[in-house]
Amino acid sequence: MAEAKTTKKDKKKKNDNKPSTPSASSSSGSAPKYSKAARRFYNEKIREPQRLSKVLAAAGVASRRSCEELIFEGKVTVNGSVCTSPQTRVDVLKDSIYVNGNRLSKKLPPKLYFALNKPKGYICSNGEEPKSVISLFDDYFKSWNKTNPGIPKPRLFTVGRLDVATTGLILLTNDGDFAQRLSHPSSELAKEYIATIEGSVHKRHLLAISDGTQIEGVHCIPDFVELLPVHEGRNHEVRELIKNAGLQLHSLKRVRVGGFKLPSDLGLGKYVELEQPDIKLLEGNAQKST
Repeated sequence: MAEAKTTKKDKKKKNDNKPSTPSASSSSGSAPKYSKAARRFYNEKIREPQRLSKVLAAAGVASRRSCEELIFEGKVTVNGSVCTSPQTRVDVLKDSIYVNGNRLSKKLPPKLYFALNKPKGYICSNGEEPKSVISLFDDYFKSWNKTNPGIPKPRLFTVGRLDVATTGLILLTNDGDFAQRLSHPSSELAKEYIATIEGSVHKRHLLAISDGTQIEGVHCIPDFVELLPVHEGRNHEVRELIKNAGLQLHSLKRVRVGGFKLPSDLGLGKYVELEQPDIKLLEGNAQKST
């Protein structure tokens, strides 16, 4: 068995554990974080309008791209007029928005974040395919309308992808900004894999892996032999490194994304909702290159 692990040098930030207090220098555009009443006042009175396509996607209508297509096709109206520009700024609480003749709810779904232990044979697709990882959440959404009356059902999508034959950790969310921060090529988010190899692994194989290989026009070289750093998440990168070394891969499992590790007690096909510390950890790991 071989282990493939991504690496990233995170800048350590000092934390004096002092309680946060309001600051006069804080940006006026920042949302209050102190009480429900303050947050409600901000949401209703202060927050800036958002792009129409983003609002539709957040409401679970469809993917951002599909929402843009609906807008281009003239199937969306804002305050009684057909809107064909996805960049139009709207406020879901103040504007009357219709999609295909159906009024958009003024209540948006909460932002959800999950870690799934993906089984082999499932695809990281956001469609209606029966073997999509989204289908593993069917039981979760069966009771949604009963437990969340008046709130549209959220539309989950994967943060990045895993090959159909790869198992292990995949993140899912309905927060497009979160997904973009973690999956953008400029984000040096570490990923760790465990690769099970057919037969024996010899020194020549490790040397071949350490020499790297060309993947999509980029020469990928590991920092050291035992642990294979993969920063940009290029398709099939770990598989290609192993194949290039003349080894036959039996199975590949992802066990870590950033600082979040796949829970050891999370069975295949099972998922767990991320806590706020986990979300902040992942966002902190997704440091943009400068």
